[in-house]
Parts: sequence; structure tokens; C-alpha cells
Amino acid sequence: MQQLQNYINGELISPLSSEWIDNFDPSKGEVYSQIPRSKKEDIELAFDAAKKALPVWSNTTLEERSKVLLKIANLLQQKLVDFAKAESKDNGKPLALALNIDIPRAVSNFEFYAHALTQFGSEAHESVGKNTINFTLRKPIGVVGCISPWNLPLYLFSWKIAPALAAGNCVVAKPSEITPMTAYLLSEICIEAGLPKGVLNIVHGLGNEVGQAIVEHPQIKAISFTGGTKTGEHLARTAAPMFKKLSLELGGKNPNLIFADCDYEQMLKTTVKSSFANQGQICLCGSRIFVEESIYEKFKIDFIAETKKLKVGIPSEASSDLGAVVSEAHIQKILGYIDQAEKQDAKILTGGKRVEVKDHENGYYLEPTIIEVKSNRCQLNQEEIFGPVVTIMPFKTEEQALEMANDVRYGLSATVWTSNLDRAMRLSNTLEAGIIWVNTWLNRDLRTPFGGTKDSGVGREGGFEALRFFTEPKNVCIQYKN
Repeated sequence: MQQLQNYINGELISPLSSEWIDNFDPSKGEVYSQIPRSKKEDIELAFDAAKKALPVWSNTTLEERSKVLLKIANLLQQKLVDFAKAESKDNGKPLALALNIDIPRAVSNFEFYAHALTQFGSEAHESVGKNTINFTLRKPIGVVGCISPWNLPLYLFSWKIAPALAAGNCVVAKPSEITPMTAYLLSEICIEAGLPKGVLNIVHGLGNEVGQAIVEHPQIKAISFTGGTKTGEHLARTAAPMFKKLSLELGGKNPNLIFADCDYEQMLKTTVKSSFANQGQICLCGSRIFVEESIYEKFKIDFIAETKKLKVGIPSEASSDLGAVVSEAHIQKILGYIDQAEKQDAKILTGGKRVEVKDHENGYYLEPTIIEVKSNRCQLNQEEIFGPVVTIMPFKTEEQALEMANDVRYGLSATVWTSNLDRAMRLSNTLEAGIIWVNTWLNRDLRTPFGGTKDSGVGREGGFEALRFFTEPKNVCIQYKN
């Protein structure tokens, strides 16, 4: 059985404890590899390597850093199919999704920041009459920590690592212990690309051991984390008294507002995708669907019909629209919410049951599920389920739709379907979310800021926002004589 290794100081090494964690194939429910159960001592080893590498890496030219990142991107592109197969097997997502979205996006992340770092400028301010000029330097923070989730493993891992390295920092990174494979394969690519030793260190293990050790390390000066809100709360309590910089991309319970004047066919097609892509395991999925009363019954019939067409199957098969959810524990969590529907005066319109796939009977497969609710305040509409489960309910007015959309602790994204420009602008202005999509969904430009409001997080990723996060501004004031 394959044993993955940590990537520390440019080498692949076993954990100091010689302890291992089983890694499951979600499509079969079987162990297929093992990962290091690293501890605090492994993080210390990784930090020491990063600290030693920092003086040289932080002072490399922008062109040198850019070349290394581009080489990583090129090697990823060359091995795209192998990475996609590994991601699909490790996560349970359809292979087509990994081929067309996950791995290409990871390539783009490295490419984007390879170029962005050469265009990242600072400001200068001349004080006329005072013979004074102020300018700002953007300096690397130092050694930073990057902790990524299991739903988009390499996609989000690279989303953090690439800008951190581009800005001149050295990194101690932890991928999810549930989906570690592509982070391990990235280690091999970094060695092949000639990334200097210690610049990037990837340490595998449990969140309460490895993740905690990264967050509480006194000399790791910034933390970029994507994951659940509860974990984010704990992380913030640990890091805040140490005055670390924090970027937290947390949970979502995103509203999808559908008005009668929308492009109905485009809306329906996209809403199926925004509900169930990656088995609903995307923080941006539109899990609360609000539909204008005049088209509600038509939408309900059509949405159910389109959802029933989706095939749940083996991730590697091209015909599979949905693969397996990530773990047995997670499928039980999702089923727990579904089982509560009747007690919440809600009705399951379709789905809600495990799916048995031939020759993969122990896999974590679940039907895409639509639940009709009567109140936005019910648990199904207030808590993040993070699976192939959406709720639907009607609204009468724009004001009611807005009130229900905002009446939740989260504020990551929202989607609006309307042909009324005035309405689109009003709602974009008043919806409490960091990202608003109008007549589209998951349409991303890497130059734009990404992040949420309320309990969906703190700070922004993407574009120059990430480079700002991973640098410290230093003001220099010079007075000169005429």
C-alpha cells in the first residue's frame, strides 16, 4: 500500500513518529493509501527549513520567482490527466470535473501569480511645498501557514500557496487529511521544477495536531485558512492573541433568487449545476433557492425532472454527473439533515437516499435531493449541509426575497436571476454577501477579490488582494532640500 510522505526542506520524508493515517477511496469505501500522522515536531522541522530558506527566497528577483512558478504550472499542465485521475479517486468527484475544472484551475493559479507578482506595484505620495515624498514598500511577511480543505483539494491548495510564494514568503502548508494525494504529487513536481529547498513545506496530518501546530507556532506570522466556520472560530481564538495576520474563507448558505422575468432555460440549466456540482460540496453552491410565486410551481416540476436525470455513479465513468461524497462520516452528516425534514415541516420532493453502485456497494453515494421548506428559519435553511441537498420555497415580492436571502449567519455568495437591470443593481447593492452573480454562477475572474461577510470569513483572496495579504506595507518618508 502506498505511503505518502511529507515534503520538508526539498525532500520527501516519513513522519518523525512513524505513525500513519488510512486514506479512503470514497467511491469504494476502502483504504487505498496512507498518509503521515505528523505532529508538532514535524511542523518544527518544516518551520526551521522555511526560516533557513527565507533570506534567499525573499530576496530573489521577481523574474526568478516568476520562472519557478511558471515551471510548476507547466509541469502540472503536462501531468494534468494523472493529477485529475488522482483527484477524482481521492475526493470522489467525477473525473470530468477534475479534468475540466480542478486541475486546470490549479495550473491557472500558478500561472496567474507568476505574472501578477511582476505587475504588483506600490504607491508614492508627493507633499508639494514640504519637499517631502512618501513611498510604500511591500515586504514579504516571512514564514506563513496555509491550510486548505478537502472539497477542491489542489484547486484551493494552490490558490493559497502560489500568491504566498510569489510575494517572497516561505510556506508551511497542510492539505486536508481526507484528500491528500494531489498535494503529495505537487511535492514531486516542486522537486522536479527546482523550487529551492525549504521554500515550500507540505506536512500531512490531522487538523487538531498539524493544523493546530501551524496556527499556534509563535514564529509563523500569517495564516490563510479555508474550511468550516466552527474551525475558523477556533483558529481565530488561537491566532488573534498572537497578532497573526488572518485570512479565513469559511462556510456558506448561499441564496439563489429566481425572478419570473429571468431567462428561464438558462436559469434552470445553471441552477441544476449550482445545486449539485461536486456533489454540492462547493462553498459557493446555491443551497437555498427562492422562486417568485408566479413561476414557482412550473419551476418545481421542471427542477425535479432535471434533477432526476442526473446520474450518480463511479467517478471515473464519463456518464456520471455526481460521484461519491467525500467520506462515510460526511454522508452520515448529510443524511442526518435529510432525516430531520419532516420534523421541520419540510417535504422531500426527490432524492434523500443512499445509492448502491454496482461493484462499489460500499461507496459514499447519495441521491441529489430537493426539499420544499415553509420557513427560511428552519434548520435546513440556516445551517450549512455541504452536500447534494437544496431547499426551495416561493416568495411574493423582491423585498421578501431580499429579507430571506440576508436572514442567515453566512454571507459568502448570492445568485440573482432577472432581466430587470434596476432590480439586479438594487439587489447587488443590498445582498449581504461578498460575491454576487447575476444571471450566471461560478463565473470567476482571478483578478477579482474572493471572500465573504458575516460568518463566511475575514479578508479576501484573489488577484492583488492575496499579494497584499501576504506582504506587509512599509512607509518610507523622505524630505529633501531644494
